[in-house]
Amino acid sequence: MLEAKTECVVVGEATDGLQAVEQAKELQPDLILLDLSLPKLNGMEAGRRILKLCPHAKIVFLSQDSSRDIVEGALRLGAAGYLLKSDATELPRAVDAILQGEVFISRRVKES
Repeated sequence: MLEAKTECVVVGEATDGLQAVEQAKELQPDLILLDLSLPKLNGMEAGRRILKLCPHAKIVFLSQDSSRDIVEGALRLGAAGYLLKSDATELPRAVDAILQGEVFISRRVKES
């Protein structure tokens, strides 16, 4: 979906939180899509580490969890966005908003 957007180039993929941190350190991406439910290191802790290594990076958390505590925790951490996996069709709009400096929250999260 992201590769179809002309301004987005996927530079890496990780299968667990530790690998996500290492790839972010090495690749220094502008935007990171980070699942909260990752093996070896959960997404929240991976995001915390990534933002220390790549303070310029924008992180969008992807999750099935729409609980207020989790969403607020992600935003306090410094996330630029929070997208429910069930709302994946919003991803292109989320990326556009975030790259323009906005914070993007999944529609269903806002409604709950």
